[in-house]
Amino acid sequence: MLLDLIKSRKSVRKYSEKHVPDEDFRKILEAGRLAPSWMNVQSWKFILVKSQENKDLLSELSVGQVHVKNADALIVCVADMNAWEEAKITHISKPALNPKLQGENGILIRTLEQLIYPISYMMLEAESLNVKSCIIGALGNEITGVLPEISARAKAKLGLNENQIISTIITLGYEAEYSETNKTRKDFDSVVFLEKIGNKF
Repeated sequence: MLLDLIKSRKSVRKYSEKHVPDEDFRKILEAGRLAPSWMNVQSWKFILVKSQENKDLLSELSVGQVHVKNADALIVCVADMNAWEEAKITHISKPALNPKLQGENGILIRTLEQLIYPISYMMLEAESLNVKSCIIGALGNEITGVLPEISARAKAKLGLNENQIISTIITLGYEAEYSETNKTRKDFDSVVFLEKIGNKF
């Protein structure tokens, strides 16, 4: 059951040396490819990184997080701002429906929002294959303004252009030491309401 999978998923930062089969990486990436996308813009690119050289560079980019270089592989999630220009949505004249009419900031926000869906899909598919993951959001890029030189080097190494941003990294691998899932979340009634905030569901 999907809800059981969601409950069992946890962030794992210690990985074994056992390699994940390419077939499973393909399934994980396919889950991302098939995620929902408004007007089918698909404002994303995914780069599977397996080489130690690139993992080391991306560990630097993510302010030295060790599990980035120690994971079996990484998925670099790219916010592709070019996608809105490539999508033929000029016939939509309402700014709320067409981020191109909201300016650069509107496009950025919608692009990042669109990326949420494939990231979630990929992490759940990984969990279904017993491949553990951790989402890396603390990193240098044009949005955070952190580590600009390393960011530029990583973008060049990965073949990104100026309108493509490394927004997130997903670490992947088999768990080195099993530990119980200890998922702590806010109480249901503190985040879910009926009709308006304050009304219990």
